[in-house]
Formats: sequence, structure tokens, C-alpha cells
Amino acid sequence: MVCIRCKMVVKNELEKLGLKYSVVELGEVDLFEEMSEAQHDAFKEAIFRSGLELLDDKKSVLIQKIKNVIIDLVHYSEEPLSVNLSEYLSKKLNHDYTYLANLFSEVAGLTIEKFFIIHKIERVKELLVYNELTLTEIAYKMHYSSVSHISFQFKKITGLTPSHFKKLKEKRRSMLDKL
Repeated sequence: MVCIRCKMVVKNELEKLGLKYSVVELGEVDLFEEMSEAQHDAFKEAIFRSGLELLDDKKSVLIQKIKNVIIDLVHYSEEPLSVNLSEYLSKKLNHDYTYLANLFSEVAGLTIEKFFIIHKIERVKELLVYNELTLTEIAYKMHYSSVSHISFQFKKITGLTPSHFKKLKEKRRSMLDKL
């Protein structure tokens, strides 16, 4: 679960099945009692119809937790990391970073660092589209050391410079206005 609507869907389906929960967070549900096999199957089917997936094995759950921590960090937190990402993930998930990194790479097919950068660039793209901040302000907000650093990473991931990306957005908008 990576959004508030996902959490609402899960809560709704749990309530339909009469299951009481203490926590429904991104990628995690704590129930007061065990699900029966029938409830498990019904819940799995119900959330699948909503485009969600129930993760049963511990490795998949841990991978999802890593993703959720990074998504939270990039998209919903304004605070800069006071430690490096590896230390932050280790502390947050109570696992050795080497184990997390190896597992993530094996299952996800990319490194944790690459996943983190991809999400940072997605957030930068979102901020560029809003057109409320300059690139310098976005670099500061996203905790980049400089405009050149953010520009380099942006081009490496998207193939475009931030200014070219912005122009494409403006071009699309003007073409839509002509319709």
C-alpha cells in the first residue's frame, strides 16, 4: 500500500469481513486475532479486485517495507536525513543494511540507492510540473548539494534536463489549450 486510498480500501475490506485491526499502515496490517483461511482468501480476493496484492512471505514483506520507508522519506517528509540512507534503513527496519541491500537487489532487480534516486527524481518532476518553485528551491527542498547535482541526476534518469522537461510540459499544455 503506497497511498491513503489503498489504506482506506484495506480498512474497508477488513471491516466487511468483521476483522478488528489495531494498525493499517503502508504495507502492514496488525490484526487483534488471526484470520481464518476463509477470511484470508476472501480478503486476498477483495483487495486484488481493487488492484492491491497481499504479501504473505517474509522477504516480500521486507522488500515492501523498504519501498514504503523510501517513498515516505521522499514524498512525505520534509526533514533531511541526519544519517546516511543505509543507516536510516537499518535502524528503521531492524536489519543489517547489507542483508537489506542484497535482498532488495535480488528481488527488485535494482539497488536500494537507484530506487531512492528514481523516487527523488519523480518528486522533482512533480515539483517542476507544479511550477511553484525554482530549480534552486527544488534542489534545496530535495536535499541536493547543488543545482548541478540535481540536474545531473535528473538527466541521467530521464534523459532530459530539468528545463527541457519543463518546456515539454508547457508545450503539451499550450497544445491542449488550442483544442
